[in-house]
Formats: sequence, structure tokens, C-alpha cells
Amino acid sequence: MNRERALVLLSGGLDSTTILAMAISEHMEVTALSFRYGQKHTQELDRAEAIAKHFGVKEHLIIDLDPEPFRGSSLTEDKPIPENRKGISDQIPSTYVPARNTVFLSIALGIAESREADHIFIGVNSVDYSGYPDCRPEFIEAFQHLANLATKNAVKGNPPRIHAPLLYMTKAEIIKRGTELGIDYGMTLSCYQPNSTGESCGICDACTLRLEGFRANGLTDPARYRKTSDDD
Repeated sequence: MNRERALVLLSGGLDSTTILAMAISEHMEVTALSFRYGQKHTQELDRAEAIAKHFGVKEHLIIDLDPEPFRGSSLTEDKPIPENRKGISDQIPSTYVPARNTVFLSIALGIAESREADHIFIGVNSVDYSGYPDCRPEFIEAFQHLANLATKNAVKGNPPRIHAPLLYMTKAEIIKRGTELGIDYGMTLSCYQPNSTGESCGICDACTLRLEGFRANGLTDPARYRKTSDDD
């Protein structure tokens, strides 16, 4: 029996690992897709490789992109990462990477067609997120409309379906679902500024949301965090 094919955007973080497990749980044949775009936290790509192997992904592509279009973000330049933010404000944080999800999905669209994949999974979230404009439902809806027009398969009546299964889930709900799927979240890296040994900072937006999600489930985050003076 031929399985449906899916392309999964895999960063190596908690959310993208959850959608990978979701796609596999639906018995899809998965190609994982990661990007090197000039991000300072490149350790996430090592995690992505390990995660893809753990889940038995047949093909894992890591695409090298020119970092020039992604300048201006504190994830790609020597700028401070926001720390200890309480709640999400209306202001888009410095960790926003210009048009990143638009570029990633556009490349995914081409690869999906070349791999004859009818599904593209992306782990964006509009509930517990850092205020990024390309994580909103409106963005996913707009890109689906583009995908309905942009490819040969779409013209023939078979456009790829953009899946964002975490879009309306809280971080706690995402972790609960992933735990049900048997994910070892110790494999994943969410931190924007891990140290050289891969320990997370615990105070950037990504770490804060992640830790709150585990606490809400009565769980301890299995990720490694660097010690602070308060831990001594």
C-alpha cells in the first residue's frame, strides 16, 4: 500500500519535533527539511539530524541559505536576546527573523512537488508564541491560497495541503500531545542562546514558554539547562 507523503519542517525544537511525530503517527512517508540560514544557535541542526534518525526518517535535507536576507534579527546578528519577558506584548521582538517562514515554506513547496508530497507540515503556533507575524492563522491561510495557485500539481487540481496542527494549541497542550506520542523532549533544543555544551539558558522567550508548558503538565523538562548562581 502506497503511503501518503509529507514534507516536515524540522528545526530541532520542541514544536517541530511534535509535528514530525504527528505526521509519522498518521503513517505518512516523511521527508524532513531543515535550514542553515545564519542562525547563531546552529546546535539546533545537530538536534534535528539526531531527531530525524531517531524517528527513522528516510530523507532529511539541510538547505544552506544565503544569510543576507535574514539580517536584522538577534538570532542572526550580534544583538541581545530578550530575557525574562513576562507575557507577550504587541511589540514584535528582536528574535523575529525577516520573512523566515515565507522563505522556508516557499522552498518546501518546491521540494514537496519534486518529492510528490501532498502535505507540508510546519510547527507555527499562534497561542504561546513570541509575537511573530508569520505564526498567525492569517499567514497560513494566505500561504495555502498561494500554494493552491503556484505549482503544476495545483493547476491539475492537487495542491499541497499546508498543515499547522499546533496553530491553536498552548505550549502545555503541545507537550501533552507529544508525551502521548512518546517523544523524548530531551532530544530537542528550543533555546535561542545555548552555550557551547548545548545547555539552554532558561530565560529567553523560547525557554520561558517551554518551561511553563512542562510545569503546567506537572512534568520536569528533560532538556539540560545551565546553572545559575541561584542553583548553587
